[in-house]
Amino acid sequence: MKLLKKIIKYTLLFFFISTISSVILLRFIPVYITPLMLIRSVQNMSRGESPVWHHQWVPLDRISHWLPQAVVASEDNLFLEHKGFDFVQIEKALEENKTRKKPRGASTISQQTAKNVFLWPSHSFIRKGLEVYFTFLIEHIWGKERIMEVYLNSIEMGKNIYGAEAVAQKHFNVTAKNLSKSQCALIAATLPNPIRFNSAQPSPYIQKRKRQIISLMGKIAPVKFN
Repeated sequence: MKLLKKIIKYTLLFFFISTISSVILLRFIPVYITPLMLIRSVQNMSRGESPVWHHQWVPLDRISHWLPQAVVASEDNLFLEHKGFDFVQIEKALEENKTRKKPRGASTISQQTAKNVFLWPSHSFIRKGLEVYFTFLIEHIWGKERIMEVYLNSIEMGKNIYGAEAVAQKHFNVTAKNLSKSQCALIAATLPNPIRFNSAQPSPYIQKRKRQIISLMGKIAPVKFN
């Protein structure tokens, strides 16, 4: 029993030291690789495809100011106000999912960033619990500006495409800094499923979502950081 307690104690100690250290480290250095990039590469190889991904880290000031506005309007309009979790949307999703065939998520940009950088895609309770833990850490250690910077650099934005700079170059032949308001809204419109939806070749549905997002962008406060 004493041995078991020691093992548990040191395992927990290692977990907290390693995870908190990782979050602190990534507060200052770029995130060049995520678990999803590796998972997608393995999936590509299993299909006989090249295990390649397109990703180029750029600081937030080299990304169009329209892109934070578009993703906040589309994904998480209380991003600057909440502490990592939008409990109103969570409650709504839980209620709606009682009658929906396909469950609706209510993850904030902070939660999505925590999942993208530190975890793996799944719907298990363990993964969700870890997502809550890492979301709490990045909210308190990184702050909103760093969360947005990492989110826009790490999120999947197309097949083998990760981050604003890569999607800007691959889909629009511009840099992330020069993305237009319309292009940013198109990118945001595809984020629920960037493999199925293509911002370079938008379907009528994505064009409709783009117009909705542009309208929402005009209704929310400008996304600015201190």
